[in-house]
Amino acid sequence: MNLRYPLLLACLLWLLLPLAALAQDVPTQDAPATWTPATGDAVVDARLGDINRYAGRYPDAFVDELVRYFDAPRPLLEDLLGRQERVPGDLYYACALARVSGRPCRGVIEAWSAGHPDGWQGIASDFGVEPGSARARRLREGMADSYRRWGRPLPTDG
Repeated sequence: MNLRYPLLLACLLWLLLPLAALAQDVPTQDAPATWTPATGDAVVDARLGDINRYAGRYPDAFVDELVRYFDAPRPLLEDLLGRQERVPGDLYYACALARVSGRPCRGVIEAWSAGHPDGWQGIASDFGVEPGSARARRLREGMADSYRRWGRPLPTDG
């Protein structure tokens, strides 16, 4: 039997292995397939879905962003993400909502945990962030800033 072909095949597989690993975009924390943030802003909802994928792939950069630019408590974020109690998009939105409403991120996360019949849109309204308002525009601009810091293209506004 000629050993050249099995050796060649083994070498090819060895070379393709890193490419296969790069092709897999398996997040460490997947958002449930039915997850929808329902913020009242379709663009923000789409970006939060994209943030879920980003955070799954780069959890440290995601947490660093919220800690550094949104004054979120790192231990709380790491705990909630580690136990998969919260979807990254929800945490991002809570902290972004906190920033534009002048509240602590932990307080908005607690409000989300307590629930609201109107979901995120109702919580945002409770914190004075109505769709189309100046605060809602600042929240969107803050998302664009996060994308720039991450070196990611901003999804189209649909």
